[in-house]
Amino acid sequence: MRVCIYGAGAVGGYIAARLGEARAAEISVVARGAQKDAIIADGIRLETPEGVIHVRPDRVTDNALELPAQDVTFVALKVMSQASAAKQFSHLAGEDGVAVFAANGIPWWWKYGSSSPAALPLLDPEGALWHQFGAQRAIGCVVYSANEVIAPGSIKHKGNNRWVLGEASNVLTERLQRIVHLMRAGGIAAEASAVLREEILAKLLRNAAINSLCALTRLPVDGLAEDQELLAIADAIVDEIISVSLALGYDISAHREAALTQLRRGGAEGKFPPVKGLRPSMLQDVLANRPIEVEAILGQFKALAQETGAPCPTIESVLPLIRGLDRSLKARN
Repeated sequence: MRVCIYGAGAVGGYIAARLGEARAAEISVVARGAQKDAIIADGIRLETPEGVIHVRPDRVTDNALELPAQDVTFVALKVMSQASAAKQFSHLAGEDGVAVFAANGIPWWWKYGSSSPAALPLLDPEGALWHQFGAQRAIGCVVYSANEVIAPGSIKHKGNNRWVLGEASNVLTERLQRIVHLMRAGGIAAEASAVLREEILAKLLRNAAINSLCALTRLPVDGLAEDQELLAIADAIVDEIISVSLALGYDISAHREAALTQLRRGGAEGKFPPVKGLRPSMLQDVLANRPIEVEAILGQFKALAQETGAPCPTIESVLPLIRGLDRSLKARN
């Protein structure tokens, strides 16, 4: 099986290292800049609580058009970078391939199969993903795994290992089960879901509150947890996501307590102990002066809320601040 990891940063590097160590497939990596150079020179190094994994992908390139068609492409780019790579995703998928989009927030294919299927302008401005790639070839992936690039080619896994995959069509297909099996062979705790949009919204309870407030304050999650005023804003965001989701037809209220508990435990969940200094992805980007996932995590959700008429005043207040922060970061690049 041919597998490509497109974007070998924190999440993509984790996937590539795990699958590479298991020799579960022929692994190609698409990376750029210092990350690409480091992987070519010395492979991918993944630090885990159990030890260090060190692998060399079969191929490394910054141009996906150089690679042959792949059976599976794991897209680990931030949502705002995906549309510009639509042509490359299509090339990698070939006639029968599929792409797994592992990213935070609302995905570009959200309205596939709905009563009004269409591209989402905030995420796919020219409809390149919708028209050139096609939602029928997309598999979504909700990631519960804390990883951070600590040096070019080197990733540190800080906790959690749950990956929920689902078809844009909500069907539990054979190809979906095959990809889940592949990931499990590499020690990645993947599972298939027929209600992925509900899973996406449940994850958004954490993403929207934690990512946005940590980015704005530059505090790690445990720093956020120590401030009652910030927690009150986070709690309001959580409740607004629940109410808007219900208006969209998804009852995620059962996830409220877990989201609030995670806020107060420094980002940890499940069996994992509270985490000190955990920096969510948006904070990592702010500290590195990189653009942030504003529209996928907050902007598009507000747009969906407006379609339903459901109010979200806290999100409407926080969104301009996050957009302003994103503009300032882009101005530095």
